[in-house]
Amino acid sequence: MIDGGITAINEKVRAESAFVQNILSEFEKVIIGQKYLIERLLVALLANGHILIEGVPGLAKTLSVRVLSGAIRTDFQRIQFTPDLLPADLLGTLVYNPKEGSFTTKKGPIFSNIILADEINRAPAKVQSALLEAMQERQVTIGENTFPLDEPFLVLATQNPIEQEGTYPLPEAQVDRFMMKISITYPSIEEEHRIMKSMAFTNRNIDVNAVVGPEDIERARSVVNEIYMDEKIEKYILDIVFATREPEKYKLKELADLIQYGASTRATINLNLASKAYAFIQGRGYVTPQDVKSVGPDILRHRVIVSYEAEAEEKTSDDIITKIFEEIEVP
Repeated sequence: MIDGGITAINEKVRAESAFVQNILSEFEKVIIGQKYLIERLLVALLANGHILIEGVPGLAKTLSVRVLSGAIRTDFQRIQFTPDLLPADLLGTLVYNPKEGSFTTKKGPIFSNIILADEINRAPAKVQSALLEAMQERQVTIGENTFPLDEPFLVLATQNPIEQEGTYPLPEAQVDRFMMKISITYPSIEEEHRIMKSMAFTNRNIDVNAVVGPEDIERARSVVNEIYMDEKIEKYILDIVFATREPEKYKLKELADLIQYGASTRATINLNLASKAYAFIQGRGYVTPQDVKSVGPDILRHRVIVSYEAEAEEKTSDDIITKIFEEIEVP
């Protein structure tokens, strides 16, 4: 692309990304730290992808999603996943009217723009699977009728580490539908001190203003699609994904026995989209290798399935992904 084209995209990005700072300002009112989490929520919103957030209780996972939904003028539903939840509790059901002898559709909480699936891995697999059609096809089938979901439609799911009591591992097919899986950790001692000083009140209110509407999100997504990505960076993305499937071809023979399944094709698509969305948040109309490196682990973390050998050596998918990013040549 000629320089003039990139300049035009840069100007368009600067104009359309102004609302990003407004959303960040709303986050700063309520949440201290967690910049990584907040940026990834915005990437998911702009790239039209769902996000899975993992961390122990008390790290502002649910609060962050509430703030994001409050900053956007859209419908929001929080669904608490529990072991006794049924698919109908999520999607809705058919209700029989004995007077008329007919059925009417009662829609469930999934019919909203932003869905907070809280502690998603506390519900059994049949409920988790009920999300699949909505997440992938953006539609819900109840009885013989199929209902499209309104845009934007975003599932932001939180889960506790699977080592915790009362959790179920998510099916691989569902996990792959999440654009990103992010793992958050405890704040630093300085951040926790600030959290304590700002939140240790019995009557503290959370006041978030709606600063952006669905039309702004749709317009921003159109600009994200226009962000320039050089062919060298496209090849860089392909090399990273294929290194998880065929590590020997990339001089990573030591990883071959540690990977049971490599990343799916969705990883390639989502890494492209998320890199563009991340560039948009940074106010740029073009993607750099650093953008790919920044969001890459979040795209691949849940798609690289480690082998028993890796578990025996206490190697995680993050360890494998880190090694791949260290060894694949940066354009």
